Amino acid sequence: MTYKSEDELKKALEVSSWRNLSRDKMIRFAAMMPDMDRELALKIVGQFPEFKRFALDALDVIEKGHESALAHNQRSQEIFYQGNREIRAIFERQLENDDLTWEQKKFIIEQIMETGKREFEKDSENKRFLDAMFGKLAAAGAAAVVLGVAVLGGKALVQRGGDSE
Repeated sequence: MTYKSEDELKKALEVSSWRNLSRDKMIRFAAMMPDMDRELALKIVGQFPEFKRFALDALDVIEKGHESALAHNQRSQEIFYQGNREIRAIFERQLENDDLTWEQKKFIIEQIMETGKREFEKDSENKRFLDAMFGKLAAAGAAAVVLGVAVLGGKALVQRGGDSE
C-alpha cells in the first residue's frame, strides 16, 4: 500500500499526533517509509521533535542487544568446550587402564576424536551465528544512518526549495 497523506499514516499507526510518537510506533513508521511518498515522509519526519535522540537511542539499544548476545554466546561456548575437555580427560584416564582390549582402546580413541569433531562443528556453528549477528547489526546501523541522512538531506532540500521561491 502506498501512503499519500498524513491521515492515512496516522490511521495505519493508530496515532492522533506525530508529537508524541512512541518508540515502537516510530520504528513502525520507519519500516513504512518505503511505502510513502518521499515528500510526505520528509514532512512527517520534520515534525518529530526528538528524531535525532530516537536514532541514537535505537542504535544504543541495538548495540547493547548485540553485546548481550555476544556475551551469552561466549559463555555458552565456554561451557560447551569445558564439558568436552572433561569428557576427554575421563577417556584419557580410561586409556591408562592396561586391562583394556585393543577394541576397547580403539572405541575410547574414537570417542575422543568425536569430541574434537563436535568442537569443530560447534565452532562452525558459532561463526555462522557471529556472521548473522554482525549482518543484523550492520543492517540496523545502516538503516538508522540512511534514515538519518534521508531526514537531514530532505530537510536541506526542503530548505533550499523554500529559499529559491
